[in-house]
Order: sequence, then C-alpha cells, then structure tokens
Amino acid sequence: MKKILITGGAGFIGSHVVRRFVNKYPEYQVFNLDALTYAGNLENIKDIEDKSNYTFVKGDIVDDNFVNELFKQYDFDGVLHLAAESHVDRSIEDPLAFVKTNVIGTMNLLNAAKNQWKENFEKKRFYHISTDEVYGSLGTKGLFTEDTPYNPNSPYSASKASSDHFVRAYGETYGLPYVLTNCSNNYGSYHFPEKLIPLFINNIINNKQLPVYGDGNYTRDWLFVEDHAIAIDLVFHEGKNHETYNIGGFNEWKNIDLVRLLCEIMDQKLGREKGTSQNLITYVKDRPGHDLRYAIDASKINVDLGWKPSVTFEEGLEKTINWYLNNEEWLKNVTSGAYKDYYQKQYS
Repeated sequence: MKKILITGGAGFIGSHVVRRFVNKYPEYQVFNLDALTYAGNLENIKDIEDKSNYTFVKGDIVDDNFVNELFKQYDFDGVLHLAAESHVDRSIEDPLAFVKTNVIGTMNLLNAAKNQWKENFEKKRFYHISTDEVYGSLGTKGLFTEDTPYNPNSPYSASKASSDHFVRAYGETYGLPYVLTNCSNNYGSYHFPEKLIPLFINNIINNKQLPVYGDGNYTRDWLFVEDHAIAIDLVFHEGKNHETYNIGGFNEWKNIDLVRLLCEIMDQKLGREKGTSQNLITYVKDRPGHDLRYAIDASKINVDLGWKPSVTFEEGLEKTINWYLNNEEWLKNVTSGAYKDYYQKQYS
C-alpha cells in the first residue's frame, strides 16, 4: 500500500485532491496534513473522514521537528504539497507569515523527504503545487509558458517563487524526484470567501456591497477546481520527473465582466429582478502591485498528458453558485469571527 502525504488537504484545492485520491485509489493510504488555520476546515472533507484509507494529521509544516518525525513514522512514498498562505491581500498585510509557511514550510518538507528517502529515490515523488502569479504580470497579449521568467510582484507570489526555486534546487543538487505545476485562479466549492467568486456570492446573498478593485479591468484565467484536481492526479502519476506543467482553464475574464455575469446568474437563482445585484458593485481603492493580467498556456499538459478542462467557465460558475446556494450553512460557519474582522479591515 502506497503512503501518500497531502499537505493543506483541509483547504480549498487540497480538499478536492484528498477526496479524489481517497475515493479513486483505495490501495493508497492517504494522510492529510493541515494546520487548520482560518482557510482549513474539516467540514470540507467530512464525507471521507471515516474511510479506511484516510488519516487526518493536525500539524504545521513550519515545525521542522514535527515534519521530520512524521516522515520517520510513516515513510511516505509520495508528497503532494498544497499547504500555503495564498491570499495576496493578506500577504501585503503580513508578508512574514507567507515566508514562514510558503518558504520555510516547503524547505522543511524537502529536507524531510530528502533525509527519509536517503537518496534511494526510486518510486518516490515530491509534487509541489504553485501558482501562475510567480510569472508576474502580462500585457494585453501573450501567455505564460513553462519557460516564462519569474517576475513576482507581491509578497505572496515572491514567497511561492522562492519555494519553486528551492524545489528545483533540491532536484538538481540532491536528485530529489519532483514535479511542479503552476495553476491559474481556481474556483468551485469549499472555497473560503475571501477570494472574488465565493466572496461575491456570499455578499450577493446577503445584499452586501461588491468591492471591485480599481477599474475592474484586471484579467484572470479561471480554472474549475475539480478540473485542477484531475490535472494534479495526472501529473502525480504520469508527469516526468523534474518537469513543470502549467495548468489553466483557457478562460480569460476581466474582473468586472465576471462580476456582472455572476450578478446576472445570482439574480436568476434568487428570483430577484434583473440588475438588482449589479447595484451592489462598488469600486474601491486598488491594491499595491496589482498585476494587470494572468493567462496560462496549458498546451504542454494537454499534449503530454492529455488533460484539458471538462467544463466551460459558464458551466463551472453555475455549478459553483448552485453549491453555495445549497450549502449556506457552510458559508455561515466560515464567515464568522476572525474572518468578519479581517473583511471589515480590508474593505471598509
């Protein structure tokens, strides 16, 4: 039985990956390591918590002694590393927290894997999940490829770029077998409502303002989280060692156009008069270092591994909205306490 460690498996993307691996691979023993910070929620994986091939471990990857002991105890065959601080606004407010988790945490996992596997790397794999934000900002044309030079513009993207470099360095220096992916903006179920889509769904439900940065013309490529989980599965099992794969949804949207589409669908779902939710749009002061445009060229993973998105953005968005409307209790549970304080501070 293979023993697979998935870090950050109680978070948004991680919970979808954990669920897929537990259900699809009963011959694997899946260990979910999560610190259960504000964005990590055991309710995200409640449906698999009693599976015989699933084990939850509460712990922080910043604690090197804990990480080393965990590797000694279970001798993992593979690592899928998703645990990360990921919200740009929070990184501007507290950049050191991002250095600790995204850089030091990744280093602790790399060291533990290297020391435990003791250079006998056969049938081992370290999979590091990263972001397209490490590439910086695009103009109105062009796409990020796997060869695009890194040019991070926020503390968040700088911390992820640093962790990417360390993963590659361990591959070159120690021969650690790794694969690395850089993904575009994810959306879907179980997404903590600080990012645009779940935040605005929640605000529309509660008739709150929809804070749009600047003029709203920032452009992002959107990837349905379930498609991302499928891609992660493929890369982990079929990707080549020491290779990088970009994962994108082939869905470029300006923020303001996305928000208007979201408002239109929400009005229909909630039985409100057309245009009601658009009246909630409020333009707010732009954030520092805001990247104009991200766009992924995902042709490599398509050609090499046969992956492509299974849904259009409109289909995925409707699925996402339906999930949140059917799980308002989940929304209420995660939008209390510290999150409300942060939200008030960030957008007041």
